[in-house]
Amino acid sequence: MGGIVGLLTIFVLAVFVGFEVISKVPSILHTPLMSGSNAIHGVILVGAMIVLSGAHGPLELLLGFLAVLLATVNVVGGFVVTDRMLEMFKGRGARRTGGEEPRP
Repeated sequence: MGGIVGLLTIFVLAVFVGFEVISKVPSILHTPLMSGSNAIHGVILVGAMIVLSGAHGPLELLLGFLAVLLATVNVVGGFVVTDRMLEMFKGRGARRTGGEEPRP
């Protein structure tokens, strides 16, 4: 039981430290931080695929598939959010699409 309590303690401390670190980041640095986070999640996706390739039982296959699916959603969602954040830095004229003329 001591192993589970130790792991739970590390998890709770990591949540608190992560929250404190992220809350201190200025808003102008959120886009580069998100890009770095996407790179880490890409590594997690590759790791999940490697673990899935070594799965033997049906439970292992299900959990591995779930890990790959959730990691993929996380990576794609991160890139979508990063793209939307970068879109905010563009000028008003650059955001318009279609045949509209920019107002003077």
